[in-house]
Amino acid sequence: MDDARIWSCEEGLWTADAEHYQSMIDDECLMVMPMPPFVFSGQQAIDAVKDTPRWDRVTLSQRLVSRPQEGLIVIAYQASAERGSEVYQAWCTSTYRRIEHEQWLVVQHQQTPPAVST
Repeated sequence: MDDARIWSCEEGLWTADAEHYQSMIDDECLMVMPMPPFVFSGQQAIDAVKDTPRWDRVTLSQRLVSRPQEGLIVIAYQASAERGSEVYQAWCTSTYRRIEHEQWLVVQHQQTPPAVST
């Protein structure tokens, strides 16, 4: 999968409908999200996000792509998402695994909101 397709897929996970989201997440996916219970796995990971309202738009910056082995892609980036007047920012990683020719699924995702200075 080339870089343009990777970033298009990742943006779609933030903005596309729940059906698209569910079709892109592996049944064994692990996620760390900034909401209880924080660590999610399998169907729990899918359900944690698919039922939340989708973002109107997202900007992915500071993008990095790694291909540690054939059929495995790891990305890292900063997300800035908007839904109406709500703004959300997080540092994120996702790992994609090739299932078969041109079919890739997310097997890992994490979101870490920026630290708040005290």
